Amino acid sequence: MAIGRSVHDHGLSVAGIASTAWPFFSGGAAGWIAVRWTRRPGKSFGAGIEVCVATVVIGMVLRVVSGQGTAVAFVAVAFGFLGLTMLGWRLAVFVFGYLRSESGVS
Repeated sequence: MAIGRSVHDHGLSVAGIASTAWPFFSGGAAGWIAVRWTRRPGKSFGAGIEVCVATVVIGMVLRVVSGQGTAVAFVAVAFGFLGLTMLGWRLAVFVFGYLRSESGVS
């Protein structure tokens, strides 16, 4: 968020970063609550997808409701960045585990 704010000359004040972040933190919290409610393992790929989608969708809705607005490019960047950070490590853990089991190392 700080990178985006600095690129677009919005400044890096704590209040500014908080105003950009709160919708996404709220969406992420809602996603994690949904994952816990459905009793999915938090490290699963499905849980990561659920949290990622909730974070972006709820975050964007809250941005619109609070008057911050959204742009198609912003939605795409948010999905890309959050998808990479929320799902990338899960994919790496899966691949590492798979390769490790294939090699016979325990």
